[in-house]
Amino acid sequence: MSPGVEAIRMAEAGHDLVAAVDALIDRPRDLPDAAERRRLRRADGLTQNQVAGALRVSRTTLVAWEAGRSEPSGQRRAAYAHFLRRLAEKYPAVPGREAP
Repeated sequence: MSPGVEAIRMAEAGHDLVAAVDALIDRPRDLPDAAERRRLRRADGLTQNQVAGALRVSRTTLVAWEAGRSEPSGQRRAAYAHFLRRLAEKYPAVPGREAP
């Protein structure tokens, strides 16, 4: 392979890395952190089973979302984000107060 072609390949590979880093930094911020997700659900007196049922996922899945071990995707992500935004309107975070 000629040096010019190799240089182009290396530049493209570097660009892919930069694009991957940009995608990571620019990822959606539509969900609050795990502790806030749990706080909001609890603030409204909802059980994990109730929320899981409404979102049509298992309780185990919701537990993983609230623990920050995984996140929803697609329509469930949109629905969960909407649910959390509505609760955040009802129960705004109080600075300095820890989640129950």
